[in-house]
Amino acid sequence: MTRLLPALVLLLLALGGPLLAPLPMDQPVTIPYGPPGADGTLLGGDQLGRDVLSRLLYGGRDLVLSSIAVALLVTAIAAVLGVAGALRPAFGRFIERATDVFMLLPAVLGILLVTQAWPRGGPFALVTAAVALGVPFAVRFMAAAAAPVVTTGYVEAAIAGGERTWHLIIREVLPNLRSTVLALFGLRFVEGVYVISTAAFLQIGPQPPAADWALMIRENSAGLVLNPWAVLAPGIAIAALAMSVNLAAGALAPKARTSEVALL
Repeated sequence: MTRLLPALVLLLLALGGPLLAPLPMDQPVTIPYGPPGADGTLLGGDQLGRDVLSRLLYGGRDLVLSSIAVALLVTAIAAVLGVAGALRPAFGRFIERATDVFMLLPAVLGILLVTQAWPRGGPFALVTAAVALGVPFAVRFMAAAAAPVVTTGYVEAAIAGGERTWHLIIREVLPNLRSTVLALFGLRFVEGVYVISTAAFLQIGPQPPAADWALMIRENSAGLVLNPWAVLAPGIAIAALAMSVNLAAGALAPKARTSEVALL
């Protein structure tokens, strides 16, 4: 439970942050790069004199929701394709060759290709880019984890009994890979945070005057000496969010392994 608490607190703060913001996020309340404490600002002001703390509380909700969507989509797609590839070797070889091609695509180039090709861009384009970049690695991960499971006696008996592939994936294999799926979800959440934050830093995603953690880092980097909290606070928030969710997913995995042994 202790390892779950930081993730829960950060997720609640990110999702409910706008309700806790002490000042409007888009109105100047102090001098540009005002120091902490100036005019009642706990973390000082940004490049336009807006309250850093308020913008920090506003800036995490979209990142969290988008990263959760990325983690769920990548985990679901990879689980199905990876297990199907392990069950059907011919399909598995095709998936392996396809993932080899996509894994060669640099992350930044992939973000640019997807977001620029999207008619209106926006969060859906960023989620699509993050999913496209994350699925190839995740499929390989799931295929490797599923390979020893599909050779067990109960799966072979189900195959011999004529069970369909969907039944084998959902009812026979995936229930015995729950710890792997949880670990994958944590890793893909971190990947979603990384891709979406990178896009925001490159100003491909949210645009000023939106409050976004990565965008705050880009906008305020020139005033790092004047008010370092305008850059450090969102940077710490991104790192803490990614690490805490990954640790929480890992903390849940041992419980899943116990039930997996019972199923075996």
